[in-house]
Order: sequence, then C-alpha cells, then structure tokens
Amino acid sequence: MASSAVAVRRAVQRYASVLLAVTVAAAVWASSTGDIGVRSPLPGVVAFVLAVASGWAAGMIRTRRWPLFLAAAVGWLVLAAAAAGVVASYQAGLRLRGRRLAGYLAGAAVVLAGGVLVGLEVGGTRRITTATSGNVLILAAGLVGLPLVFGLWVRARRDTLAALRDRAERLEREQEARADQARAEERTRIAREMHDVVAHRVSLMVVHAGALEVTAVDPATVEAAALIRTTGRQALTDLREVLGVLRQAGPAVLPERGLDALDELIGESRAAGLRVSRQDEGVPTVLPATLGRTAYRVVREALTNVRKHAADAETVVGLHYLPDGLEVLVRNGPSEGGTALPGAGQGLLGLRERVELLGGRLEARPADGGFLVRALIPLADAA
Repeated sequence: MASSAVAVRRAVQRYASVLLAVTVAAAVWASSTGDIGVRSPLPGVVAFVLAVASGWAAGMIRTRRWPLFLAAAVGWLVLAAAAAGVVASYQAGLRLRGRRLAGYLAGAAVVLAGGVLVGLEVGGTRRITTATSGNVLILAAGLVGLPLVFGLWVRARRDTLAALRDRAERLEREQEARADQARAEERTRIAREMHDVVAHRVSLMVVHAGALEVTAVDPATVEAAALIRTTGRQALTDLREVLGVLRQAGPAVLPERGLDALDELIGESRAAGLRVSRQDEGVPTVLPATLGRTAYRVVREALTNVRKHAADAETVVGLHYLPDGLEVLVRNGPSEGGTALPGAGQGLLGLRERVELLGGRLEARPADGGFLVRALIPLADAA
C-alpha cells in the first residue's frame, strides 16, 4: 500500500504540469460552452484557441508567469472563464512578493472592472453573472482572494519548513563539531597519560636492560638483557606511533602490518623464548590488505596469549589458503604451568569483533591439553 502511494505521488509530481494544462484547458472550454459558466456567443474556434492557450500558459508557469496572467485576463474578459484566473491568483500568492504582488492585485481589479463593463454591454446572463454588485464581490473573493490567500499560506509553510530544516542541519553540524572537539580533547588526554606513565616506565626498562647488558658477565644474561633492550626500544617506537595517531586532528589511521611481517613476528616470539614453528598449506595468493592485517592481528594476539599463559609450550602457526578465503591457526601444546602475566582479557573479544566485521568467524578453545585459536576469513567481504 505504501509503495503504491509513493508511486502515485511520484507520477503526479512528474506529470503535474501536463495535468494542470489539461485541466485548465478543459475548464475554459467547458465555461465557453455553458457547462460550468456563461455560454459564449463567440464562434467555437475562438473558444478553442483560448482554451488551448490557457492550458499552455498554465503548463509553462514554472518557467514563465506572464503568459498565464495574460491568458487569465483575456479568458475572463472574452469568455468569462475563471479557471486560468484561479490558477493565476494561486501562483501570484505563491511566487510574487512586495510590489509585484501589489501590481498583480491592481491588475486583477482592473480585469474585474473590465468584466463588469463587458457584462453590461453584452447583457443577459453575462450581465447577471459578472456585472451585478453581489456577484462581483463573490467573484473577486473566489477568483482572486481565496486562491491568493492559499498561495500565501503554502509559501509561508514552505519557508517555515525550509527554515526549520536549515536550523536542524546547523544544529547537527554544531553537535558534530562539539563531538569532534570532545573526542580530540579526550584523545590528547589519553596520549598525554600514556606518554607520562607507559613511555616513562618502558624507557626505564630499556635503560636498566642496557646497563645490565654492559655490566653482566654471564653470556646468557647479556643476551637476555640485549633482547629486553631491543624489545623495549621497539615498544617505544610503536608507542610513539600510537601517540602520534591519538594526537591527530583527523580520523585516526594507525599503520598496521600484514602477512608480509608474519615471519618477523614469529622471529620476535622465538627470540623471546617461545618455541614457534610455521606451517602453511595451499597456494599463496595476493590477499586484500584488510584481510592480511586481520590475519596478522589474530596471530599476534594468539602468540601474546601463549607468552602469557604457556610460554614453555610448543606452538604452531599455520595459514591455510582456501579458494574463497584464508584460515589462520595458532595452536599451542600442553604447558607445565608457571606464573601467568597479567592481561585485560579483552584481546580475543576484540579479535572476534574484527573478524566478524569481515564476515568471518573466530574460534578460541582448549584443544589436546593446550589451546587453539582459529579464524576463518572470507575473501568476498574483505575485498
């Protein structure tokens, strides 16, 4: 039902000019024949020409007004036809302002006065209809007053709606600007706190690791200290990138790694003491950047969890290239336990949301005494 109403409304809007032209022409012709007005003694060809001209003038009202005003005056003086005059008065109220509107009212008064003179000259029904005082007042109200007032009301309503629309858009823009400013201030505050707290402590860690690397005698201690110092420096570099993004005025775009950096990630995990191996299946293909970044994040988060909870376990990272997607597997074996590192517990939840945004699914569960993280990401939604 709603779709039918919309279709009808669109059809009416599309052919409104044609419908108005046909209606005015038919009404002028009917008036000349006496069906809805005073029968004209003039030849039918004159009435036909005036009817067609009035219809054409009404159809051209969106681009030209004067043809309709002229047709209304001629139609009333020659045929006493009111259709074009009603449309002209409505259009005057809708489109004219100030002096032009006053000029139209003066012209309408002259035409009505001319109609009185023609009615007195012709006599008969024409005189009764257009030349008596009571009928003249009624015609003035019906032909000029009511259509003009209606046109003024429609114009005022449109102006009010336009003003409300402009105000709503302005308020929406102001609200968006305030929200952007609040987000920028919050991001700046977070960046400042991260710099004051996290960067300071990581810098101390790097300094102490460097001092230990220089003063230690045991080769294993020197190697561990060097690894801590290198990892801390990399953490500071990553932190500077994050802080730079937080301080950006525009949308935050953090440069992320893809599958091309997966071997480097596995190497860093091995250097940190994890026993990690990589096993790929299928024929490697060029994958969308979004898919590659998501796969990299899955592996990174899974390896981070292994370091936290099962640092002594055997771990396998696998990529399975499918015809319609990519399967990412990170499986660690049983662990003898130990001290687990603290965590917020939100990593896998964020990964699941990220994978599902690409139309995939993420599975994280215990398996064979260890733990399995499996992500299946389709190509279609990641392209």
